[in-house]
Amino acid sequence: QVQLVESGGGLVQAGGSLRLSCAASGRTFSSYSMAWFRQAPGKEREFVAAMWWSGSDAEYRNSVKGRFIISRDNAKKTVYLQMDSLNPEDTAVYYCAAAYKAAAYISAAYNYWGQGTQVTVSS
Repeated sequence: QVQLVESGGGLVQAGGSLRLSCAASGRTFSSYSMAWFRQAPGKEREFVAAMWWSGSDAEYRNSVKGRFIISRDNAKKTVYLQMDSLNPEDTAVYYCAAAYKAAAYISAAYNYWGQGTQVTVSS
């Protein structure tokens, strides 16, 4: 079992930055691919970024490349999402998710989810 707790959301003006954190419980954090998804009102949940359990490079959706950076600290069992140059289109609830020894871009592949943290970007 893995429990995920996100933090770091909030209200920011366009062009600003936020850093999300996701703290995980469990003993095998390094065996999980960790991802961030987001869901805006009236829209489907979408992939944002991920770091695979195998240690390969990070993956991003095109619209956040160059602005967001995902990182993980296996010793602290925490994954981060640094978000820079935010724009109103980034407004959503951001979810942290974990998938055991899997590399996937679809939400159905992830077994564990955090409660979500709201990110609101004002214009």
